[in-house]
Amino acid sequence: MERKTHDAHVEDAVHALGRSGAVMAPRAEAEALAAHVFGAPVDSLPPGTEPGDESATRFQALVARRGEGVPLGYLTGRAALSGIEVEVGPGVFVPMIVSEATLASGLKAIADNPAPTVVDLCTGSGAFALAVAHHTPGARVHAVELDQAALDYARRNSARRTALGDTPIVLHQADVTRPLTLAELDGTVDLVLSSPPYTPDEAPVPAEFGVHQPRDAVFGGPDGLRVTRHVVETAARLLRPGGTLVIEHGPFHAESVPGLLRADERFEDVSDHPDAYVGHPLYAQATRSRPGPSTNRRA
Repeated sequence: MERKTHDAHVEDAVHALGRSGAVMAPRAEAEALAAHVFGAPVDSLPPGTEPGDESATRFQALVARRGEGVPLGYLTGRAALSGIEVEVGPGVFVPMIVSEATLASGLKAIADNPAPTVVDLCTGSGAFALAVAHHTPGARVHAVELDQAALDYARRNSARRTALGDTPIVLHQADVTRPLTLAELDGTVDLVLSSPPYTPDEAPVPAEFGVHQPRDAVFGGPDGLRVTRHVVETAARLLRPGGTLVIEHGPFHAESVPGLLRADERFEDVSDHPDAYVGHPLYAQATRSRPGPSTNRRA
């Protein structure tokens, strides 16, 4: 094997990932893989040092798999969201960096409430729920997930975050498409967060989403709204008057998801928001109507 410095391996990886077309940020991902394999950020290693043959071979193999669309989180075993890290791997959807904006809006909605009740529907790895518990220590956070593999990740992540001192969350194995999920919380919840599967079944998507991640966590029926409709219904039931729903959706749902909310007189102050990176429509937000005539107005 040709001897190369850590820096040279990273440069080769940047070019390989760029050529693959599977990665939006080749340098950032090459550096993330290098830190994972070499045990430290490359810029913190002594200049001119060379990795051992075993590490170099492993790094090259991971770069090749990333170029094939295998999610970065599956290769490193972890993903970060809003200051926390969660374990991920095959069988669970990897939290996306764009979801920082969705989460931030939810946290802003409960910022003045020292002890909010929060529900995360379709929690997957538990990232949203655990981030809320981390940033709002007084929160009572419930997280709902149907898939057993994803729920196992959420349980491990919850146990790890609790051991680190975060407020414990309550995990529920339940189907958000079934009536009366979490019925015991009806009318008491301050914030519902959700990133349901929302990609239309026949939509072309990169292999990272269409091949490697769980289909049920990515695709949401012919129009992508099969689960979303149930999330809206469940949120309307769970939220107290004045409570907030923040729901993630695809760029193809900039009109349809806000439209669902405006058509439901139990919601008002409906708005839609882009991601912070390329400006694509990302999430909708609405308030549970307060007593009296609903304005169902647009924010």
